Amino acid sequence: MNKKITVLILLSASLLFPFLLSAQTGIIRGFVYEKENGEPMMFTNVYLKGTTIGASTDVNGYFNISRIPVGNYTMMVTTVGYDTIQVPVTVKAGAITTQKLYAVKANIALKELVVSAEKQDAVADVRMSVVKVTPKQIKQVPTIGGEPDFAQYVQVLPGVIFTGDQGGQLYIRGGSPIQNKVLLDGMTVYNPFHSIGLFSVFDSDIIRNADIYTGGFNADYGGRISSIMDITMKDGNKNRFSGKLSATTFGSKLLLEGPIKKYSDDSKTNISFVFSGKTSYLEQSSKYLYTYIDTAGLPFNFTDLYGKITINAENGTKVSLFGFNFTDQVKYRAVSDLNWQSYGGGGNIILVPSGSNVLVKSNFSYSKYNITLKEKDALPRNSYIGGFNFGLSFLYFLGKDELNYGIETSGYTTDFNYYNSIGRLLQQKQNTTELAGYVKYKHNFGKLLFEPGFRLQYYNSLSEISPEPRLGLKYLVNDKFRIKFASGYYSQNFIAANSDRDVVNLFYGFLTGPDLSYMPSKFDGDSVNSALQTSTHFILGFEYDLTQRINVNVEGYYKINNQLTNINRNKLFDSDNYDKPDYLKKDFIVESGKAYGVDFVFKYDYKRIYFWFVYSLGYVDRYDGFPYTGETTFWNTLFGTKFSYNPHYDRRHNINLVGSYTFGKNLNWEFNVRWNLGSGFSFTQTQGYYELIPFTNGVNTNYTTANGQIGILYGDLDKGRLPYYHRLDVSLKRVFELGKNSRLEANAGITNVYNRENIFYFDRLTHEPVNQLPFMPSAGLSLTF
Repeated sequence: MNKKITVLILLSASLLFPFLLSAQTGIIRGFVYEKENGEPMMFTNVYLKGTTIGASTDVNGYFNISRIPVGNYTMMVTTVGYDTIQVPVTVKAGAITTQKLYAVKANIALKELVVSAEKQDAVADVRMSVVKVTPKQIKQVPTIGGEPDFAQYVQVLPGVIFTGDQGGQLYIRGGSPIQNKVLLDGMTVYNPFHSIGLFSVFDSDIIRNADIYTGGFNADYGGRISSIMDITMKDGNKNRFSGKLSATTFGSKLLLEGPIKKYSDDSKTNISFVFSGKTSYLEQSSKYLYTYIDTAGLPFNFTDLYGKITINAENGTKVSLFGFNFTDQVKYRAVSDLNWQSYGGGGNIILVPSGSNVLVKSNFSYSKYNITLKEKDALPRNSYIGGFNFGLSFLYFLGKDELNYGIETSGYTTDFNYYNSIGRLLQQKQNTTELAGYVKYKHNFGKLLFEPGFRLQYYNSLSEISPEPRLGLKYLVNDKFRIKFASGYYSQNFIAANSDRDVVNLFYGFLTGPDLSYMPSKFDGDSVNSALQTSTHFILGFEYDLTQRINVNVEGYYKINNQLTNINRNKLFDSDNYDKPDYLKKDFIVESGKAYGVDFVFKYDYKRIYFWFVYSLGYVDRYDGFPYTGETTFWNTLFGTKFSYNPHYDRRHNINLVGSYTFGKNLNWEFNVRWNLGSGFSFTQTQGYYELIPFTNGVNTNYTTANGQIGILYGDLDKGRLPYYHRLDVSLKRVFELGKNSRLEANAGITNVYNRENIFYFDRLTHEPVNQLPFMPSAGLSLTF
């Protein structure tokens, strides 16, 4: 009995110890803003002078330093390019001190001894397979079309494969676009890239930060099995009315921002706005500027509108409301008409309770996306998705430890109509709801950073629960060398409204996981008991700081795609033909696969020079139940991979070189260069042709007099390889200072400098290759005020 009492006392003491400790210490928290425009200062160092106690600000400029011994301190705020802030603070037992600080741009460069917040994060967070993207980095990539764009920067990231300038998509470490989740201020964006793959729907000038997770993400993200793009937009200038007007050979843009209501003695609330509108007139301008590419012009048009209003309270609590409307239209060769529209709105709340050491975040939104494709000599297809999402999270700061937990819910309606190559209609209309809860904890065991997480995902339409453990580890070998590891289990309900076997995917739609009756009853000899797509990630890597300015990052990844679902493009019979095999009558097929490889990143960033080198070695294998009959690779043998084919986006080698150099007496010139080399994609070769009788009258069709079409006999799936791809892009810009707050920027760029004929796809009927963009100059002017 005494032993039980002793154990109970020890357990109670261990639970109460953190609260007893907090009663003997204090907390400093707050926000750091940029003085000029009131925007949050991200990833800024905040520490107590003469101690090792500190933190860095998050994407909202928020910092929290807890468990500080009672006493008087000088709080320091440092970041490259800004004057150091020094503030005296007094820490009292059990008290929370809130600070609101404003950083002023420095007139002279800071000394090298200032340690960047990025370096601090490297030793304080696992940061596995994540790249933080800011507008400054986006502008270091050569501008295509005279305007820097998020889509152009993402293409140079490790593990990212881009399949084409015209209608291309992004594939991340073996994951297809449907497996990549894109969030805009917490809201899911269904199609983030336009049909001409050089442009995204986002205005790069108002992106505050984007976190790109290429795998191994923790429990606060879910619903996709490959990657996450989490994009946060700016709130708008809180001090003065400002904006930007630009025009290029591709399109134009208008950006406006400013205060609706400023802080004053009578009001402790600030209200600001930001609005962005950009449009493409490439279809019209190309008829005059790029007739050598296509005399009919380049038929790509889009318009993107985004607006946001933010209400800021004095203590940092914030409410943001936003709305958007993105549209895209294209008429390209065999495509008669492709158009899509995405629109909706939502909001975010950041709550800073006055008496609690917790940060509360909430997001809510509703949006719709509709895409229609009418192909020449083919039946139309359409996909619609509309729905809501809501999230609520709580973040507790416990010294250097952090506890983060929350809930998410979303509801969708999908409506899909599609005709396969033999004219059979595939359609689905479904309502579904997803619920999720998660918890993530960050703890420091000396040199070992430990970040376990757990997510519980419920898919209502499938009546399935997916328990998903996650883990992140980092071991600090020394100040310069760090080893890291991440693993996790992931699931998703969404299915692409096209097949992964299609080479050109202009149609980008959504379906939800079907009822099991629409899927094969067995796969590879085992019963199919779930409609969920699932994947398991294992990632191991290291970071090494060669110098303060040179960093090397290497990561090896292994993704096991336990179950994947694809549209059955080979369906011939109705599902009630019981004597026919499932792969000829079911609407969907089941596959499995693996994606594995190594990403190497070398980065140099100092003053006027920026250099970024990425090499990716990748393998993507798929198994559809029919074993591959050709030669297997060393890796297939090593991993024991069941292997049928490589999907069309399987690229073995991919290299990206990015350089930026600032020069001139007043540093008002900048030269940017990017070179990309990629090995050839796989494709299915043509074996021959035959007359395809449509049988429009069924069994009553007279095949002896009917006019047939040309049918194609295909070879083994994706056993051919296209030639290597490589392209050099350059751009040059000059800035003219017109006044204190206004400047004019002129830029000129060339896409595909040495006019490499990179194949996009091969027209099987005309035997003509269709190439990607040739030598293509562009120019633009922008006025910032």
